[in-house]
Amino acid sequence: MRPRAGQPGMETTVQTMGKRRLGTTDLEITPIGFGAWAIGGSGWAFGWGPQDDAESIAAITRAVDLGINWIDTAAVYGLGHSEEVVARALADVPAARRPYVFTKCSLVWNDKRQISHCLKADSVRREVEGSLRRLRVDVIDLYQIHWPSFPPGSAAPDLEEAWTALAELARQGKLRHIGVSNFDAQQMARLTAIAKVASLQPPYSMLMRGIEAEILPYCQAHQIGVIAYSPMQSGLLSGTMTRERIAALPLDDWRRNSREFQDPRLSHNLALVERLRAIGARHGRSPGEVAIAWTLRHRAVTGTIVGARRPEQVDGVAGAGTFRLGEGEIAEIASAMPALVQAS
Repeated sequence: MRPRAGQPGMETTVQTMGKRRLGTTDLEITPIGFGAWAIGGSGWAFGWGPQDDAESIAAITRAVDLGINWIDTAAVYGLGHSEEVVARALADVPAARRPYVFTKCSLVWNDKRQISHCLKADSVRREVEGSLRRLRVDVIDLYQIHWPSFPPGSAAPDLEEAWTALAELARQGKLRHIGVSNFDAQQMARLTAIAKVASLQPPYSMLMRGIEAEILPYCQAHQIGVIAYSPMQSGLLSGTMTRERIAALPLDDWRRNSREFQDPRLSHNLALVERLRAIGARHGRSPGEVAIAWTLRHRAVTGTIVGARRPEQVDGVAGAGTFRLGEGEIAEIASAMPALVQAS
């Protein structure tokens, strides 16, 4: 039987998950990375409600103890606060155990905490310097353009300018590798003449599969690493989300306005969770671990970002790094998909 959260043996189980090379870089990453969006706290447009910094630090510490070797954050998460919390959590971690830290640029804010999008070279350079300062490092392991445009789908005229600036900062030794997030294949192709795209960070879950048709094949063909985010659809597929819990979410939790958390989609999504619960029960796994393992089944996916706000949440999903779904179980999950598509 699988060790339960916090029991002896959990560390051994997770640390045997192995590592995967991220694209053509020298980064060997565990299949699961720690997502630091929610630990940015409240008080900004895309927050998850109030968050206790001590619990955030404890969650990061637990992830590192379990062998998870990369953390993904962004300057905009908590308007700099997430990066600061990551730095505090890693301050006393020995160099031999220190995880890679990935962060992002493009979403900036003013003194009124209003967020806008900018990929001008001067802005990108300021963002890099700000992240280096908040993270208390001399070099960032992977630095990503957060969005090609914002709001999504609008014109993206400054991609080449930003990418040229990042390539120069990498040559200066401030960035080890540069990648992108939320880009499509055509946008990635625009950058390749300037510098190699090390990685893509796209959303990917059972409820968000749009990247399968073109983007994942493009990444495979061009040896671009893929670190998917929201494998549990922001907690909806974790197995712990109920209608009552959704109704009680803080007013400034962005998920209250997500259509996946509202009917008619919500009813179908919760039904899918019960299918995942049944599959997980056969292996002593949670629905969330099944959802994470499902994203990792795709050959193009190098790793997936799993957010956590408390240590016990890390324990509850870390086992997904060693869990593999059988072909029959993958087909069983696929059989639950048509109703979801019909509801969209």
